[in-house]
Amino acid sequence: MGSSSEKVTALDVDNVVFGPTVKPPGSTNTLFLGGAGGAGVRGLRIQDKYIKFTAIGVYLEERAVKSLAVKYNGMTAEELTDSGKFFVDIVIGEFEKFTRITMILPLSGAQYSEKVAENCTVFLRSKDKYSESEAKALEQFLQVFKEHSFSPGASVLFTHSPSGALTIAFSEDGSVPDMGNAVIENKAVAEAVLESIIGENGVSLEAKRSLALRLCELMKGSQE
Repeated sequence: MGSSSEKVTALDVDNVVFGPTVKPPGSTNTLFLGGAGGAGVRGLRIQDKYIKFTAIGVYLEERAVKSLAVKYNGMTAEELTDSGKFFVDIVIGEFEKFTRITMILPLSGAQYSEKVAENCTVFLRSKDKYSESEAKALEQFLQVFKEHSFSPGASVLFTHSPSGALTIAFSEDGSVPDMGNAVIENKAVAEAVLESIIGENGVSLEAKRSLALRLCELMKGSQE
């Protein structure tokens, strides 16, 4: 049937194009585009228009499809979108993940990282996974972004390894560097960062719907 990377297409989110495959910073693997969508401030509407701050693409390692199909093949895209466990299993899955967050509106590194760290802290505390180790990892996370600012088109890149390392990189355009700017060795924080994007209270419902739709089709194909 061919690999997932041969079947998926690029996606366009508000004129931000996410290619069908990527080799993440600090990785030797090529990942496929699982889904993409916009993210903004919930409830913020100007003249009844939802304001998107970022476009987000979520990439997965090839083995993610068969791993997820064991439990979720046969469910519809709508059922997957509504299944909190499905997205948890993506977050904690023993396969590599990569997220590219591209700015639609300008944001400072502090604005971006403080909001992510806040969301991660709330999530980790709710799961009783917030200890001194996680606090230090999130402080390191904030420091990585401290001197950065992001204009429209610039990207924050996260490589989530199965071991729990989080590689952070930056790009001023659509390119993806070979290596990251920093690596945070804390599994709970690495998972919380992805949880903040596609989890129960994730910032991008669009990306979740896109993931559910595309993975629904890929899982069907993996069983044929």
